[in-house]
Amino acid sequence: MTLKNDLIRLTLADAREGLRQKKFSSLELTQAYLDAMAHHRGMNAYILELPEIALGMAKESDKRLAKGEGGALEGLPLAIKDIFCTEGIQTTAASHILEGFKPSYESTVTQKLKDAGAVFLGKANMDDCAMGSANITSYYGNVISPWKGSNGKDLTPGGSSGGSAAAVAAGLAIAATGTDTGGSIRQPAAFTGTVGIKPTYGRCSRWGIIAFASSLDQAGPITRDVRDAALFLEVMAGHDPKDSTSSTREVPSFEKSLSQGVKGLRVGIPKEYRLEGMDADIVNIWEKGAAWLKEAGAEIIDISLPHSKYSLPAYYVLAPAEASSNLARYDGVRYGLRVPGRTLDELYENTRSEGFGAEVQRRVLMGTYVLSAGYYDAYYLKAQKVRALIAQDFQLAFQKVDVILTPTTPTAAFALDETPTDPVVMYLNDVLTVPANLAGLPGMSVPAGLSKEGLPLGLQLIGPAFDETVLFRMARVLEDAAGFTPFLER
Repeated sequence: MTLKNDLIRLTLADAREGLRQKKFSSLELTQAYLDAMAHHRGMNAYILELPEIALGMAKESDKRLAKGEGGALEGLPLAIKDIFCTEGIQTTAASHILEGFKPSYESTVTQKLKDAGAVFLGKANMDDCAMGSANITSYYGNVISPWKGSNGKDLTPGGSSGGSAAAVAAGLAIAATGTDTGGSIRQPAAFTGTVGIKPTYGRCSRWGIIAFASSLDQAGPITRDVRDAALFLEVMAGHDPKDSTSSTREVPSFEKSLSQGVKGLRVGIPKEYRLEGMDADIVNIWEKGAAWLKEAGAEIIDISLPHSKYSLPAYYVLAPAEASSNLARYDGVRYGLRVPGRTLDELYENTRSEGFGAEVQRRVLMGTYVLSAGYYDAYYLKAQKVRALIAQDFQLAFQKVDVILTPTTPTAAFALDETPTDPVVMYLNDVLTVPANLAGLPGMSVPAGLSKEGLPLGLQLIGPAFDETVLFRMARVLEDAAGFTPFLER
């Protein structure tokens, strides 16, 4: 095994320690990842690679490290989901409508990463405007998971943060940023055998993130293990005066919580998450996860979340409604794509018809419909009331338990040539992840085992608002018990 192969197998925590002990340089580490990216371009994990910028950032990191200085992520090479605005660097949200757009500002999250000394390898591929569950709606083509089906078929890495998850799983980035509106961090993490956490709504700033659904969107990390997720989230999180929804709560040390164990904690198992037709492998790994936590000293309690069955329909009223409003700004006048027309209305029509993909157009139309005068009360207002009931279910549950354990997805990753053509069937991929977004709660996916076909399966942990520490405590126990081997080690 060459030094370069050794380097890309390191976790974020181990690479950070290696840099501090001067076992290798950030330049060597970054070059190893750039070489891997070049070798695996067929995966299409990146929309834009940034070799010159990355090497320049690595050189600056090495100077700081030589002086014994540097931030929490000094010299560590990351993938940045292409929904985070990066100053002077093209940011498209994988949509034709923003092709060529170079923001004049930096998102708060990526600025925090820069300030911590991180190196940016490139902009990771994703679903068009973050709308999708398989990373097949991107204007720049679909992402291919490093995992393969039992028959050798190419698999989806999940979506919308599929490029980020695939890059981390395949060794094309040491960690990556993602965003989660209805499961877009946790579902790709489950499909690729990585760790993904959607923190509490407001824990990370949304400023400079291209908006999909503003009351649901939340940034978070995708990493190779639980400790890396804790380290990464600590840097990403924190109050931002530029985001009115950003929480002023202090960010705890998530890494310190990892050693606290789970003895005495109560784990809820919601009966409503036992879906009809759920894969037997998923049910088995869920039961194993509960047994592992019980063996570690936690108490397992059956609970009910009675309004969970309404989560998906409520979500697919609220999210498209917010999307139709947020995406109205893309009109061909100020930035991005412009398709001329004889009149201003025709310019709008031509630009938006050509700029937005079919899934985005579908959701904009749905959202505009439910917000229209004749249907606002019947759909949008009713969905908001259902959302309140779902949040109330969780509040009542957390009076009895400290955390909730569920599967992350109802199936393992599916083959790209077997992707459902019915949009409603595709939406069902989010059925287990959407409730946490509607309630604004933190959710985390941890790889827990393999299906009979040898594909990763994830377990989801949902905690009370602003109590990510309990998720990390539980996740560490699950990780140790599962002994899951990442793709890179296979």
